[in-house]
Amino acid sequence: MTDLDSRRELGLLLLLTAVMFITIVDFMVLMPLSPYLMSQFQVDPPRFGLLVSAYSLAAGAASLLAASIADRYDRRHALLFTFAGLTVATFGCALAVDFYTLLIARTVAGVFGGVIGSVVLAIVGDVVPPARRGRAMGWVMLGFSLAAVAGVPLGLFLAEHHGWRAPFAVLAGASALVWLTVWRLVPAVRGHLAQAPTGLWQGYRELLAVPNHWWACGVTALTMLSGFSVIPYISPSLVANVGLDPRYLAWVYFVGGGATLFTRPLVGRLVDRHRHAHVFAVLVLTSFVPIVLVTQTLPLPFAWQLLFSTLFFVFVSGRFIPASSLVTGATEARLRGRLMAFNSAVQNFASGVAAFVAGWMMSQGPHGELLGYGWVGLMSCAFGLAAIWVAYRVRAVS
Repeated sequence: MTDLDSRRELGLLLLLTAVMFITIVDFMVLMPLSPYLMSQFQVDPPRFGLLVSAYSLAAGAASLLAASIADRYDRRHALLFTFAGLTVATFGCALAVDFYTLLIARTVAGVFGGVIGSVVLAIVGDVVPPARRGRAMGWVMLGFSLAAVAGVPLGLFLAEHHGWRAPFAVLAGASALVWLTVWRLVPAVRGHLAQAPTGLWQGYRELLAVPNHWWACGVTALTMLSGFSVIPYISPSLVANVGLDPRYLAWVYFVGGGATLFTRPLVGRLVDRHRHAHVFAVLVLTSFVPIVLVTQTLPLPFAWQLLFSTLFFVFVSGRFIPASSLVTGATEARLRGRLMAFNSAVQNFASGVAAFVAGWMMSQGPHGELLGYGWVGLMSCAFGLAAIWVAYRVRAVS
C-alpha cells in the first residue's frame, strides 16, 4: 500500500497523532508527579532517578532490538502489539503498591513505549507519498507539543484531586480506546516485507564502520545528557526548594509547552537557512542561562519561576531541532533508517543515564529540599559545551 485518498489519510494521521500523544504523555507524566511519589513511597533523589532512567534504558534496549526485526512484520501488527503492551504497563503503574512494583511497571512501559514512535514514523513513511510526507510528519509530531500543553497539566490536575494513581489509570483507559480504534481503522502495511531485511550484525557493522555516524550520535548523546540531567528534577526542586504549591506545577508545563508551539517553527526556519552546527551552538550557549536559573532554584515569586522554566522549555527543547537535522544529514539515504534507529537507542540510553547520575549527585536535606541541584546544572552546561565541539565534527552527507 503506497497511497491513501486525502480523507482516509487525514484520519490515519489524526489517529497516529493520538498514539504519539499518549506515548509521550506516558513518558513525561512521571517527572512532574515526583513530589507525590517521593512522599508516597519515601523515595530519595537517587531512587527517583532510577524510576525515570528505568523507562529510558528499557526503551533503548528495545529500540536496538527493533532496529533489526521491525521490518519483518506488518506495521499494523507491530503497532497493535507494542501499544497493547504500553496500555497494560501503564495500568500496572496505577496498581503499583510500592516502589519496586512501580519500577517494574515503568520498565515494561519503556520496553513497549520506546518502540512505538519508530513504528508510527515507519507507517507514515510507507503510506504517505513523498510530496506530502513533510506535512504528515508535522501532524504526527504535534503529539509531542500537545503532550506538554494538555497531557501533563491534565495529569497533574488528576493527581491533585484524585491521587497520583489517577493519571495512569485515565491514560490506560484512553490507550485502550485508541487501541480499539487502531485495530478497526489502521490498514495492513506490508509493502516493506518484499525486501529482505539486513541481518542484525551485518547491518550494524556497516552502520558503525562510518566515523561520521559516531560523531552524529555523539551529538545526540551529549545533548540528552545535558537536558535529562536537569529535566526530571525541575518539579521536585520547585516544590521542595522554592516552596511552590504542587497545584501550580501544571502551569509550568502548560505555559512552557505552549511557548514551544511558537518557537519551534522559528528554530526550524533558522536551521533551514544557516549551518546546523552554528544554530545548535547558539541555542546551546543561550540555554545555559535558564539551566543555571532553574537549577539554582532561587527563592523568587512564582511569576519569575514560570519565566525561568518557560525559557528552559524554549531553548533546551529547541536544541534538539538542529541536533536532529545534523544526524539526519550525516549519512547516505540507504543507511538513514538504520542510523535513525540506532540514534533513537542512543537517545534513550543517554537520557536514562543522565537521570540516574544526576539523582546520585543529589541528596535530601532535613526539610526535604534537594541538595546539589546547582552542581547538576553546571554538569549540564559542561555536557552542552562538549556537544558543540562534537557538532562541528559532523560532516553533512545528504
